[in-house]
Amino acid sequence: MFLEVTYEDIDKNRINGSYKLIDLRSPSEYKSETIPGAVNIPIFTDEERKIIGTTYVQESIDKAKLLGVKAASKKLPAIYEQVSQLDKKYNNLIFFCARGGFRSSSVTGLFRTIGINAIKLDGGYKGYRRYVNDNLPKLIEDITFVVLYGNTGTGKTEILKNISEKGYDILDLESSANHRGSTLGGVGLGEPNTQKMFESYLFEALKNRKYNLVFTEGESKKIGKAVIPDYLFDKIRNGINIYISAPMEKRIENILNDYVHNTDNELIEALEHLRRYLGHENINRYIEMIRNKEYKRVIEELIIKYYDPRYESNKRIYVSNFYNLNTNNTANEIINFFKPKIIESSISNFSE
Repeated sequence: MFLEVTYEDIDKNRINGSYKLIDLRSPSEYKSETIPGAVNIPIFTDEERKIIGTTYVQESIDKAKLLGVKAASKKLPAIYEQVSQLDKKYNNLIFFCARGGFRSSSVTGLFRTIGINAIKLDGGYKGYRRYVNDNLPKLIEDITFVVLYGNTGTGKTEILKNISEKGYDILDLESSANHRGSTLGGVGLGEPNTQKMFESYLFEALKNRKYNLVFTEGESKKIGKAVIPDYLFDKIRNGINIYISAPMEKRIENILNDYVHNTDNELIEALEHLRRYLGHENINRYIEMIRNKEYKRVIEELIIKYYDPRYESNKRIYVSNFYNLNTNNTANEIINFFKPKIIESSISNFSE
């Protein structure tokens, strides 16, 4: 017999003591999407999972289970070592697989028999996803978004991070997507997050907020591989808009710091996608300049010829403008401007 909890139990803080989520799915399943904060201790490799799944569908359930037992049994000593170390750090270990079936049921039952406080997540990862899908729209109902707009390189993302460090709520859409949103937005960041992971990070950020006034950055509907859900996109679009500007020198420096760190090949690959906008002559010249490490010249030309003209086509009403010479000072100015609204929106009892 094993204990079960739902993700709602976790979200509503009904777990006694500390806990750690353990994802038993294969490495590729975990890499694609998981519950934020979970560690991966896979029962099957990707290849084993494929073979077992094929056997389950094309031959028999019993044969698939036998293959699963044989594959898992070889890994049990190593799995036990990992679980044992986590058991020393946490009061509860919550195991999950795709649907809360064979993998999590077997492992939870086994570890409980040897004295580890193992708990199964009811419904597995799919149960968690249903919970996010049902509750993410509800989370934003009472939120008012303060939306930072401004041309590329004005430091909006760094301002948001500074606001967060000062204890106020932000929704960092770019971090949640692991992409900056533009054609060059993935340079230096690795693989962008999937839609499911994107929504999971949005959920985590909003469920843990202290206020109903949340700062975010104005983005296009699609960021990398992720698409902002309609209900959230509309809420942000109807938020309170502020405009961030900065001198050209600071903008160039910000972009340089974000994009240029042994990323020449990625920059060149990304520039190839701009040929239809900027022409072959310009792109060929920019590529040669990157090879010669003339990054600032390329950045300035891209700002003038590509980014600013595209951005200036957007017409919005702003409640205030902020000139960003120093990120810390600008963050303080924004917080002070909205202080009455922040205090009014306090939800100190939100988690209760």
